[in-house]
Amino acid sequence: METIKTIKVMIVDDESIVRKGLRSTVPWGKYGMEVVADASNGRKAWEAFLEHRPQVVITDIVMPEMDGIELSRRVKETAPDTKIILLSCHRDFEYAQQGIKLGAAGYLLKTAFEDEELEGMLAKFQHDLAMTPSATASAQSVGSDVDDERLGTLLYAWLNGHNDKFAQEMEKRTHDAWFFQGEPVYVYLIKISGCEASWLQLLKESLEEDRQLCKGAVIPYGDERCYYLVPESHLNATKSLLVEKKSENAKLQWAKKGPLINAEERLDAFLSLHKAAEIEKIYGVTAEDWPEPIWKAVKLLHDNPAAEWSVSDVASQVGLSRSHFSIIFKKTLGDSFVAFQYKRKLKLAYGLLKDTPLTMQEIAERTGLGDSKYFSKWFKRCTGQTPSQYRAEHKDGTLRTSGHPSR
Repeated sequence: METIKTIKVMIVDDESIVRKGLRSTVPWGKYGMEVVADASNGRKAWEAFLEHRPQVVITDIVMPEMDGIELSRRVKETAPDTKIILLSCHRDFEYAQQGIKLGAAGYLLKTAFEDEELEGMLAKFQHDLAMTPSATASAQSVGSDVDDERLGTLLYAWLNGHNDKFAQEMEKRTHDAWFFQGEPVYVYLIKISGCEASWLQLLKESLEEDRQLCKGAVIPYGDERCYYLVPESHLNATKSLLVEKKSENAKLQWAKKGPLINAEERLDAFLSLHKAAEIEKIYGVTAEDWPEPIWKAVKLLHDNPAAEWSVSDVASQVGLSRSHFSIIFKKTLGDSFVAFQYKRKLKLAYGLLKDTPLTMQEIAERTGLGDSKYFSKWFKRCTGQTPSQYRAEHKDGTLRTSGHPSR
């Protein structure tokens, strides 16, 4: 692979000490990078971007004249391949989410991030930007959308309920790039956490040996998963490759759905695989580890967080009697159904209080706990604190450890 030119970086923050600190403490040369500009607000940053065309932009979110979200939008519209890192205060959480939707690579908590977090992102950028036109063309031969960050961003937003642009893209491509001559397709969720190589690399390694693997589309989803859309005629080749690579990468895992005919079925498969993976991540198990009715029950609860299910309701949904369901649920999870429900709701409440600015009424509704008054009483009974106390303590604790005042 050819060596590319030095990667240009721009730093944007209205605090001079932050700009100087990043310039002087980060080993830019280690990642083939050089800081070519810095700016104290979004307007100056936009002018500097047009002049220098940096490939990496590190920007604060809350700034005068033009904020980091608007800057990110303009940058991505002008140069979609630019890598953007958002620097966020805790209170900027929703703004950071907006930036991710626009295509930012990620965000760092400005007051508390570790050097390793930033340098990990820079290392990934260096790898991604090292893809020369010829290398990119080679990767594209594996599948029309291999390593397509835009699709990965759209998929993330859709799976997490932010917008339906991925669904629109699927509808369009089902009749175009992902038509596959009308064949049914299968959707694989490839879990690459802990593997030495990404699924893209595994595919490229095998490309010369088996041209059948050229078909299909790979859509990244963070660093630990990717989705692989493959036509039915190439299913056996995909199975063989997975088994072969599993022998080399013991932590490689996968799940699949299919055969799928239309865009709606494909989208349902993506959503189903995602929800199952989220449950596995939360509880540290796979579907094979639990009896099927218990897996279905937990998935039902996970998919409907605001619903107030009774034991009888869920037992009926999974095809068991109330007593039999209660026995195997307790044996599998160690908690009764009621205790599990309360713990699940409490965990959800913790996250909503810490990570969102939602009102108590909105959190009560999302957790299925009625109104804000009942939610507050329930939360205090469970934790010994009111929801407001918990939220304030978490935010204050974050700021105290950082040594920075809130902005």
